[in-house]
Amino acid sequence: MKRHFEDLQLGSIELFCLAAEAGSFTAAAQLAGVTPAAVSRSILRLEQRLGSRLFARTTRSIRLTDAGRSFFEQCSQALTQLVEAQQEVMGAQTSPSGRLRISLPTTYGHHRILPLLPKFRALYPEVTVDVHLGNRNIDFVEEGYDLAIRVRAQPDSTLIARLLEDAALVVVAAPEYLHRAGTPQTLDDLIAHECIQFELPSSGRRISWLFQENDRDLEVISDGGYSCSDDVLGGVTLAKHGAGLFQTYRFIVEQELADGRLMEVLQPYAGRSRPYTLLYPHGRYVPQRVRAFVDFLLGFREEWAGPAR
Repeated sequence: MKRHFEDLQLGSIELFCLAAEAGSFTAAAQLAGVTPAAVSRSILRLEQRLGSRLFARTTRSIRLTDAGRSFFEQCSQALTQLVEAQQEVMGAQTSPSGRLRISLPTTYGHHRILPLLPKFRALYPEVTVDVHLGNRNIDFVEEGYDLAIRVRAQPDSTLIARLLEDAALVVVAAPEYLHRAGTPQTLDDLIAHECIQFELPSSGRRISWLFQENDRDLEVISDGGYSCSDDVLGGVTLAKHGAGLFQTYRFIVEQELADGRLMEVLQPYAGRSRPYTLLYPHGRYVPQRVRAFVDFLLGFREEWAGPAR
């Protein structure tokens, strides 16, 4: 393998990352133990080599350009991996450290993962956690994420996929709605009910409701005057306030079912689920912080599976 970097250039990249994090050449110089002028010259050499401006400069401040922001995201991740690799070989790293960037679906993030993060950081206090909550697909390389969790994840040869749980589905309604409209006893009864819809944000398609009857998997197209997209919790909130029936994940409404704010219906047709999968890039070197978080989450799979229903 031929050399792509000189020692001076690697030093310039490190100073560039320090300046980007600190938002100041002066602050970066203090951290590196050099003069502000040395930082400025080093970054100028780097810009000349790249043929692109990394910072927009004024007399009082600096800010990353679009090219600089993209370069920083990838370089900071690469430098962290170099430091961790060096520490691991030297035997100096006794516990994971560094920044862990995670992308989570909103609902799963709030109900499953965010409550666990304090426990994770209690185990690994040198790891800082950067969480993105959203339901769009992310680009691991371009956006610099370490891990993501997705429902119904599509196969991807560039990613390692670990199943976290098959999340059980349940149809619920508020007692006041059932008192007003009656309780459905069969799937055919759904025609006469207000069924709150959830639309996939990527396509606008309303998702079908999933049921099981005599060991056969069924999909039912329901209808109703309410629809939500992007955030499943919108449908749950509507159901709690008497808008109609809604099919959602059991783990979201466990407390409401326990205290009677929601009631489960169509129980003889339950048994379907959707998978939540943990994803992270293939690579010969997986950072310790990533391995630690993967092992940490996989330790909850049995708890999330719950007792057989």
